[in-house]
Amino acid sequence: MTITVYVPCDSAALSVGADDVAAAIHEQADMRGLDIQIIRNGSRGMCWLEPLVEVLHDGVRYAYGPVTGADVPGLFDAGFLQAGRHDLALGPTDALDWLANQERLTFARVGVIDPLNLADYQEHGGLVGLHRAIAMQRSEIVAEVTDSGLRGRGGAGFPTGIKWKTVSDLPDGQKYICCNADEGDSGTFADRMLMEGDPFCLLEGMAIAGLAVGASEGYVYIRSEYPHAIATMKQAIRIWEDAGLLGPDVAGSGRPFRIKVRRGAGAYICGEESSMLESMEGKRGTVRSKPPIPAVAGLFGMPTVVNNVLSLATVPVILAKDASFYKEYGMGRSLGTQAFQIAGNVKRGGLVEKAFGVSLRELIEDFGGGTASGRPFRSAQLGGPLGAYIGEEHLDLPMDYEGLAANSAMLGHGGIVVFDDTVDMAEMARFAFEFCQIESCGKCTPCRIGAVRGKESIEKILRGEEVARNIALVEDLCEVMTDGSLCAMGGLTPMPVLSAIRLFPEDFDRTPAAAAAE
Repeated sequence: MTITVYVPCDSAALSVGADDVAAAIHEQADMRGLDIQIIRNGSRGMCWLEPLVEVLHDGVRYAYGPVTGADVPGLFDAGFLQAGRHDLALGPTDALDWLANQERLTFARVGVIDPLNLADYQEHGGLVGLHRAIAMQRSEIVAEVTDSGLRGRGGAGFPTGIKWKTVSDLPDGQKYICCNADEGDSGTFADRMLMEGDPFCLLEGMAIAGLAVGASEGYVYIRSEYPHAIATMKQAIRIWEDAGLLGPDVAGSGRPFRIKVRRGAGAYICGEESSMLESMEGKRGTVRSKPPIPAVAGLFGMPTVVNNVLSLATVPVILAKDASFYKEYGMGRSLGTQAFQIAGNVKRGGLVEKAFGVSLRELIEDFGGGTASGRPFRSAQLGGPLGAYIGEEHLDLPMDYEGLAANSAMLGHGGIVVFDDTVDMAEMARFAFEFCQIESCGKCTPCRIGAVRGKESIEKILRGEEVARNIALVEDLCEVMTDGSLCAMGGLTPMPVLSAIRLFPEDFDRTPAAAAAE
């Protein structure tokens, strides 16, 4: 009897030796005359346990991890192919608290299936949404997505259905679907995990979007730092083309839709939709002035839907299960689930998909296990390098768009970067300005000049020079950047700076008297 073993091909697992583990398992099985098949699946999201090896025994998958190549002979000796006991044994994978306490909708198949096996994808619910969409009118598809309450998962939280309706209502002609996979926020990796672990889900979502708005071409813009995701997506597209799911007649619908991959050049600013479109057109990635918005005049001046990976990858489950099912999750205007990515100084970093409304405390303490250093928690940055810092008093905040906005924070792409009590928040404020200085496209003065002057002013504060005057100057600069910048690059940089000053004023008190008191 052939025994199935799962070893992740996810980049996080590869970075810690997953290929060596897979090779060692093959070698040991051959030496012992055992019949096995190794499936290279995506990551389950438990990054601290990678490489996580799973064995299918009596219909149940048992987990072992983190496994190194040197551990493999001992695992075979312990009978791990029959779910034997071992120091690395974790028990049935689906029963692990980290997974059992999640609500996985978008990531339901990630880590479960062979990412490039179309039959496996269908056996786990794939293509149901696409086939339902084919039988619907365009307006019905748009209405289903609108009614679900799905909002953009790239950070802005704009209602997806409204964006689709804008493009769908425009006269027929050349239209595009552009997937923004330029995932550049620190501590975020959900887009990459989805593309490497369930690429067909993204293709299905894009195809449904094409049917909904009358677009015939789609592009996935992937940052160059994701070579494995790029290779996986290209292979997935070829598989779908061969199966007739992409091309001149999408799944027998009589309507055309093709998808191509475009590689980004590593500019953070291209995460902003208009900069991404400029890059895709072969130009330097700079922000466009608005109006017109991309929905009206986007790629090559044509109506364009621009959505994030997770926004598009969530569409298949909405079409498969209907809008009312999706609306059962979440709270208020934040409906459905969000992929939270826990990183930084935390014991158990990884991806957690939960319904909106889960508290920060649950994510950082229950899922994350607290700080990796064992020192007290002090702060976390939410939503990437342009997101606000929060303090311990915010740990019971619900993670939803409106609740965080009411507390001068933002959800962003769902990234959470944790810091213990050794962090210097004045240094973090300086870093925010420096990041903006480096990554700014340079088109608008508030961002281009404000970031430089802001960094200089924070550096003066760090040296104890005219602290009160320079803090006032920083606050004035932040007001100008917020009100005058063309895009969120400059407009949101003040958020981490001002939150650090507001919540941790003691870190900015670098006067000689304060230094002497320390």
